[in-house]
Parts: sequence; structure tokens; C-alpha cells
Amino acid sequence: MAQAAVISQQPGSGPDAQSAAVALEGVKITFDLPDGGTYQAVDATDLAVRGDEFVAIVGPTGCGKSTLLNAAAGLLKPASGTVAIFGEPLSGLNRQAGYLFQQDSLMPWKTALENVAIGLEVAGVSGKEARDRAREWLGKVGLGAFGDRYPHMLSGGQRKRVGLAQVLIRDPKIIFMDEPFGPLDAQTRLIMGDLLLGLWSADRKAVMFVTHDLEEAISLADRVVIMSAGPSARIIGDYPIAIPRPRDISEIKLDPRFLAAHREIWHALKEEVLKGYRQSNGGA
Repeated sequence: MAQAAVISQQPGSGPDAQSAAVALEGVKITFDLPDGGTYQAVDATDLAVRGDEFVAIVGPTGCGKSTLLNAAAGLLKPASGTVAIFGEPLSGLNRQAGYLFQQDSLMPWKTALENVAIGLEVAGVSGKEARDRAREWLGKVGLGAFGDRYPHMLSGGQRKRVGLAQVLIRDPKIIFMDEPFGPLDAQTRLIMGDLLLGLWSADRKAVMFVTHDLEEAISLADRVVIMSAGPSARIIGDYPIAIPRPRDISEIKLDPRFLAAHREIWHALKEEVLKGYRQSNGGA
């Protein structure tokens, strides 16, 4: 019988805060409402991610997954609690991180090559060196022959590849990914998942990956973290995935360990998804 894919389902089973690339401790996030009240999106939450660890965050729509990511990126300030990056308190933007959003962030008036090179150019790298390195990264994501194409000339999957190269060329120590493959069709998502794992495995960085897709989370991650339905969402499960690497995303779903992980995590996630659905439909 295959070894169980889920080792633990208790929150906080990851690294301790001192050794983590990203450490959220007691982070509570609230938003001001137009009527003068407040909305508590995330209750006091702890989460730590190692410097070489791929962590996926799943949960119902509107539960605060992206909000946690934005707090770790320094895009919003928690109402209470602390965010530490490699043991140092985060103040302002997280300059050690790259962020790949769900929506394209490519500049439509620039070619694929120019879009990838721009991150280096604004950091002071010479134009020639930036373009040379951008060509190298376009090759790594399978777009070596597409450097002169503008975003409107590329497919959705190709634009995602350019966006991935745009983030990775800066060699961030931490990578935040917020539903990066959400708009893509199922086959393209598989291809992008394999591409991402190949690039990540070559030079492992800390990754926080937000997704609604539990299968995608298990296929990619070292750990899958579950958030409860909001308001006052919190982490209710932390599942290390004991499926060896390298992984083939198109084949992994046939692995008994994948099936065991999916069954156990979905058992914990299902009620939160239903709760979130009821809330979004006015309690119906």
C-alpha cells in the first residue's frame, strides 16, 4: 500500500519563524467600510515558509488568500501581528520578492523581450545586458523565437510565460503567485505547471501560491494550507505532501498518494467551500 501523502493536518506544522523566508505571526487584517465600520478579513494567523519551500494556499472565494499574500508582499499593513522576511521585520514593500498576478501585467506597447528586460533596466542594468538576459529567459520559458512579438500577438499561455520570465529574471528570493494560471484552459494550466516546477526545481526559492484548484495545489506544492471561509478567516489545516519530486503534472493524478492527499484535504475543505457559497448567496 502506498505511503499516505498527508503527514499532518495541523496548522503551524511548517518551519519556525526564525528560520523562515516568510513568517506571519498573529497577523490580523481588517478593512474600513464606507459606513464607518470595519470588516475583519483575516483573524490572527500564523504561517511560515522556508526559503526553498513551495506552499500553496487554498480556500473558499473571498476567504483572504490574496489578502495574506498582499500582507507578505508589503502591499497592505496588518491591523495587528507581524510580518518578517528572513527574520527581519517587513517595513514597506517586500523588495526580496517577485509577484505574479492573475491578470497580465505586460505593457502592451512593448515587445515580449522589452517586457522581460524592463525589470533589470529600472534596476540600473545596461540595456544590452538586460536584453541579453531577457533573451535567455525567454528561451527558458520556451519563447526564444517570440521576443519581437507584442502582447496582443501572444496567446494567454504565452503571455503567462512572458510574465513568469519577467518575475524570475530579477532573481527574487521569494515568489508570490496569485491564481497565476486561473484564466488559462486546463491543458495550458498543465503545461504551465510543469514549466513552473522545472524552473523552480533548478533554483528553489520560497513560493506562496494562491489557487482555488485543489488538484493544482497538491500537484505543485510541498505543503497545502487551507483557509476557512470569511469573515475572520484563519488557517485551519496545514498538509505536507509526501509525493517525491520531480513530478509530472499530467501523470501525478494517477499516483495513489495524490488520491489520498486529495481525499483527506477535500474532506476538510468541502464544508468551508459550502459555507462560503452560502454566504455569497445571502445564506440561501
